[in-house]
Amino acid sequence: MKVDLKKIKKLRKDKKISQKELAKKLGYKSGTGYHYIETGKRNIKAETLAKIAQILNVSVEELYDNEPSIKNQSA
Repeated sequence: MKVDLKKIKKLRKDKKISQKELAKKLGYKSGTGYHYIETGKRNIKAETLAKIAQILNVSVEELYDNEPSIKNQSA
C-alpha cells in the first residue's frame, strides 16, 4: 500500500488547514517543504506521516490508499 496524497489533501482542506499552517506544525520553516510532500515530489518519512495523522486527527492507516494493488489481485 502507498500513502494516498489526495486523501491527505482532502482531509487537510476539510479541516481548513492551509499547507503553510500544516508545514509549521510539522516543523518546516515555510510551506514549500510540506508542499513537496503533498504533491509527491518528496517521500514522506514514517515520523512525518504519524505527525500528519495526529494533526488531522485520523489514524495513520487512514492515510493509505485502500485500493488493492494490481500485484495483489488474482486473475
